[in-house]
Amino acid sequence: MKRLGIDIDGTVTCPSSILPYINRDFKVNVTLDDVKEYDLLHLVPDVPRQQFSTWFQGAEPEIYSGSPLAEGAKHVLSKWKEQFELYFISARATHLLHVTEEWFTRNELEYHHIELIGTHNKIATAKKYKVDLFLEDKHDNAVAIHEECGIPVLLFDTPYNRDPIPKGVIRVKNWEEAARWVAEWRK
Repeated sequence: MKRLGIDIDGTVTCPSSILPYINRDFKVNVTLDDVKEYDLLHLVPDVPRQQFSTWFQGAEPEIYSGSPLAEGAKHVLSKWKEQFELYFISARATHLLHVTEEWFTRNELEYHHIELIGTHNKIATAKKYKVDLFLEDKHDNAVAIHEECGIPVLLFDTPYNRDPIPKGVIRVKNWEEAARWVAEWRK
């Protein structure tokens, strides 16, 4: 059975999940279209990086607990659980495993494994678990995983990941498009 490596935040969760918390806590009014890069500090220009990092670490449990599913993710993943091994590989820190597992349970998402690695460098983990395909929203992660692991990577299109991609990184607009691509790949 083929094994899929799947990012969580911005891939399984809606890519705008963090924005209501940034808007509330920093008194701004940003939308997903304002997010032109993965690093979110540009959304709050007068806030020092260290202050933003401290805020984010404190807010992570609330953000991850309240993140809505990306449209179509539950439908596709529930079909895939019978066809593939689903390995969720996330940059979230390991101390957030309980919050993450509770979120999966509450959203009725099944999985074979969840690995929180505390870093955006997912190459070693993708190799360790021998994933055959990866699903990601972070541009440089998608490119690096494809190049280092030699596997196709589906890059979920967002305003913050529009840089050019090499052949082998496939941009998809949504989960329905990802499902169609995977069905063809599986043949």
